[in-house]
Amino acid sequence: MTHILDRPVWNTLHTSHAPLAIGRPLAVRFPPSIVPFAAAADDTPESLAALAALPGPGETMILVQANPIVLPPQLAVVAEGELVQMTADRPHERITDPRIEPLDDSDAADMLALALLTKPGPFTLGAQRLGQFWGVKVDGRLVAMAGQRMRVPGYGELSGLCTHPDFQGRGFGTLLFRFVAGEIAARGEISFLHAYASNTPAVGLYKALGFSIRSAMNMRAVQLPS
Repeated sequence: MTHILDRPVWNTLHTSHAPLAIGRPLAVRFPPSIVPFAAAADDTPESLAALAALPGPGETMILVQANPIVLPPQLAVVAEGELVQMTADRPHERITDPRIEPLDDSDAADMLALALLTKPGPFTLGAQRLGQFWGVKVDGRLVAMAGQRMRVPGYGELSGLCTHPDFQGRGFGTLLFRFVAGEIAARGEISFLHAYASNTPAVGLYKALGFSIRSAMNMRAVQLPS
């Protein structure tokens, strides 16, 4: 049986993030200024043609799903990888900590700079349109952050977790992980996240923090040649 998280991009763009969806009914994507994720309705020629029509020349989209990714001939693969999708074993307790503060549009440039440095996954200046982010600042400098990205009924994605290399080992990442998981649980949703299958240290940490692997996931970054 297909699980709602098997196709998170398609399902979030038809539920919580439907107002942001570009395309439909056979293929959808987020606005590229927010995040490059896209999805086709299925593997039929009609849906794949609709997917190929979404990007402009030279533009990259990212596809993530549990089943094998079938592509139209117009799109070229520029990167691919194996992910794991993990879900919380239990609702995390909602916590407070004076070091954690909500981030807003005035923090967007600092958030992007931190994401580009640490590479937690696709991130843009418009990422906050998907969900709330929180951070830890030291002397006014953003040194760690985490937030929420995709949402489907019953589930919220924990995303963008990263810490500046100069401030690792201080527990900021674990603190923000627990905080965001608690905020998602407080809404009555189950937290989920994605990590590269090869990133065994991160996967091990997430397991220690109460998450289990739900499914292997396929990822392909594709581009319409210019």
